[in-house]
Amino acid sequence: MIERPRRLRQNAALRALVAETRLHPRDLVLPVFVAEGITEPRPITSMPGVEQHTLESVVEVARRCVAAGLGGIMLFGVPEHKDATGSGGIADDGILNLALRAVRDAVGDDLVVMADTCLDEFTDHGHCGVLDEQGRVDNDATNLLYAQMAVAQARAGAHVVAPSGMMDGQVAVIREALDAEGLEHVVVLAYAAKYASAFFGPFREAVQSSLQGDRRTYQQDPANIVESIREIDLDIAEGADMVMVKPAMSYLDVVAAAAERASVPVAAYQVSGEYSMIQAAAAQGWIDLRATALESLTSIRRAGAQVVLTYFALDVADWLA
Repeated sequence: MIERPRRLRQNAALRALVAETRLHPRDLVLPVFVAEGITEPRPITSMPGVEQHTLESVVEVARRCVAAGLGGIMLFGVPEHKDATGSGGIADDGILNLALRAVRDAVGDDLVVMADTCLDEFTDHGHCGVLDEQGRVDNDATNLLYAQMAVAQARAGAHVVAPSGMMDGQVAVIREALDAEGLEHVVVLAYAAKYASAFFGPFREAVQSSLQGDRRTYQQDPANIVESIREIDLDIAEGADMVMVKPAMSYLDVVAAAAERASVPVAAYQVSGEYSMIQAAAAQGWIDLRATALESLTSIRRAGAQVVLTYFALDVADWLA
């Protein structure tokens, strides 16, 4: 007898019926940049279709996310002024906390409001933490600032704080600080496997990064997966409610390993460079934008990510409507 698996591929209705992986707007989180000192949205040239937003326009984006049925929004702040300790990321009147407050007031619990809990956008040296006398990132001193930042973000309205700095012990310190302030309900999404990736390039423009050098002493080596598993295990043991792999597309093996091992939901971030590559190739007519974006996101979901952060989120909601 001839095996004929093509029977189940003979038309779109059959293919849809037996599809093993489905993409839904509720799986997606839209990353959004909010900039201080601008009066109208400002395009990010290396990320076609993405803008830095004002406090007013980010609220409108959040409302669009609700209407589109997205799962969440992740906010990043872009301050006018920076300093050595990233104090603007902790201040109640800092751009990120103002944006969190405005968005949460607008959407309530209709959309999961997430905050990037990292200092790199706010430091004048561009690193994810404070520096010691030798110019190295001081892990434990940085964690104390992360704890203050997470509490400030939670009080501003974040449902989820997302420590992305890859400091050892960051989840435990943040969880302890939140609980001590009566914020036990706030979710911690740990960037557990965040690689020192070249695919972050356009993001540096998006947040007007001041970084000189690189972050290879704290972000992970792209050659490794065993240490990712160790990082994931540690973050879950420290109290992470969800864990993330970043980037996503070039690290689907890591996403799959995380999904196989983790006892909490796994998220993956389709980062700026992954987004911009698709946009750039589509602009040249080399690939179909919609088909390629949907395929890339379906692949991330198939690898095991329950939640996907992507700049295509609103587009996908329109395409799937």
